[in-house]
Amino acid sequence: MASSDIIQLLPDSIANQIAAGEVVQRPASVVKELLENAIDAKAGNIQVILREAGRTLIQIIDDGSGMSETDARMSFERHATSKIRQSEDLFRIRTMGFRGEALASIAAIAQVELRTRKAEDELGTLIKIEGSEIKTQESVACLPGTNLCVKNLFYNVPARRNFLKSNSVEMRHILDEFQRIALAHPEVGFTLHHNDTEVFNLLPGKLVRRIIDIYGRNYREQLAFCQEDTSYISVRGYIGKPEFARKTRGEQFFFVNDRYIKHNYLHHAVTSAFDGTIPEGSHPFYVLFIEIDPAHIDINIHPTKTEIKFDDERSVYAIIMAAVKKAVGVYNLSQSIDFEDNINFLNPSKSDQNHDSIPRTVMPDWAAQSRHAENGPSKTNLTNWNKLFEGLQNTDDRSRELAAFEMNSTTVSRPTSYQEQPMTIASKVNRMASEVISAPESDAVLFQLHNRYILSQVKDGIMLIDQKAAYERILYERYRKMLTNRNGACQQLLFPKTIRLTHSDMQLVNETKKEIRSLGFEFDEFGANELIIRGIPADLPEESEQDLFEELVEQLKQSYSDLKLNKPESLSRALARRFSVRYAVKLSFLEIHTLIDQLFASTDPNRTPSGEAIIVLLTMDKLSSIFKG
Repeated sequence: MASSDIIQLLPDSIANQIAAGEVVQRPASVVKELLENAIDAKAGNIQVILREAGRTLIQIIDDGSGMSETDARMSFERHATSKIRQSEDLFRIRTMGFRGEALASIAAIAQVELRTRKAEDELGTLIKIEGSEIKTQESVACLPGTNLCVKNLFYNVPARRNFLKSNSVEMRHILDEFQRIALAHPEVGFTLHHNDTEVFNLLPGKLVRRIIDIYGRNYREQLAFCQEDTSYISVRGYIGKPEFARKTRGEQFFFVNDRYIKHNYLHHAVTSAFDGTIPEGSHPFYVLFIEIDPAHIDINIHPTKTEIKFDDERSVYAIIMAAVKKAVGVYNLSQSIDFEDNINFLNPSKSDQNHDSIPRTVMPDWAAQSRHAENGPSKTNLTNWNKLFEGLQNTDDRSRELAAFEMNSTTVSRPTSYQEQPMTIASKVNRMASEVISAPESDAVLFQLHNRYILSQVKDGIMLIDQKAAYERILYERYRKMLTNRNGACQQLLFPKTIRLTHSDMQLVNETKKEIRSLGFEFDEFGANELIIRGIPADLPEESEQDLFEELVEQLKQSYSDLKLNKPESLSRALARRFSVRYAVKLSFLEIHTLIDQLFASTDPNRTPSGEAIIVLLTMDKLSSIFKG
């Protein structure tokens, strides 16, 4: 009679492949785990050698303590570790690794070659493993320390290999991991070579030197020391001056007991300390080290060990915020008020305080002097001071901005001297089912509410249009067309602007060079990790070239996380969502009509590219039910 038992113990090779799914997600995961092992081995210098962004080779060479023959063999067993002995040790962890899973997981999905020797031994050990199976173990002459080669990652798991991205994307992730560990351990020397090209050569030194070596000499003038010591935690590190805040993320680092962590709550503490000193949408630079008794934290949450829990997060939040605020104050980093300018003149109404990015026309000096001469003494002029603001709220800047917006549009726009005329707007939506909302009549009453919504009387009620969402739909279709046709209009700069990017951001720009140029940007490489911007899209709001390009890079990083969309689609959505915020401003009568024309000429006026509603229709029946309760 056949047995009904169906549960069986998995072989170690399969169990290791399953574990590798959590520990080894991509080549960057291997680099991280092997670098942490080298740090734990007290290495003073570490070399990283890569080929094809780690697909074919990841080699880590260190001058650490090395391993004996028995330890070298045991290191590839699951849950074999020198870091902990009992459960209580989990709350006294000072090392980078402790799970004992990394090498076993790596050996399960790659061809691994290990050479290691302790300084006091005459000979070292060579071990070759393929897919968890030991092929060779012998004594060999080698330098003290450990030399570990990982070849052909995921060679025996082709499905996982197919999920890897392009070399430039994988290299960006490796650079991120490398920089985090290099920042966490400035006392250790690091070199990184990719395809026989030296990417980094970082000498041992102080933290400030390590930051400058990684991010460039221009960071020297923007760093300010930050330190706070309490009985619970100690905080030390460097923050950047507010004027150096950038539109891109990626230069914000927390290290807890020298381990890099991601913690949105603590990030909020830092940004709150900078509140009022940096523009909205900008991100300050910071590298902060937190020293705390391991008994107060739990790092055994996820195999990547980048998540952490504190037993008193509120206290940590308050201490970090206080430390950063203190640094901002001590080094006079807060933006000072220019007492030569009357800030009330720059912000004449509260309704415009949230739209500083929209340029405004201010009376030039020669006009003010001429006006003063005409009006006579200053006493007479003071009685007419309010005339200074005449027309300030309705400047021509937005009109010119919207005119540029209209130039590249294929929709029918109304003439400058607008006359009420019947008009039929060509749109796919108007040819859809009858329940789809159609455009307002040409003589409909239009009204803008709080610079956010447009109200229009329609045949059976009131139509509400979300102004920002409408612009998001219009901008999306424009960017999508540019990326498809590769014909974005470019405005040449009179004085080209040089900007510096991080290594990982530079990798991203090189990978998406064609798409960026399709939008209207014109740029060339200018030295290591530097670009010279020669032109920008003609229809973008007026802003510094560096801010515009950094925002583009930031949207590229965010959009690439959406694996369901292709590159042009994800980029179009991200840019439209980002730049539509700029158009949440007061519109003139002509601008409102133009917006409606362009919206209803789009492929889907009712929804944003991400599916959010643009238009809501309140019928007379709905309005009656509201008042009747």
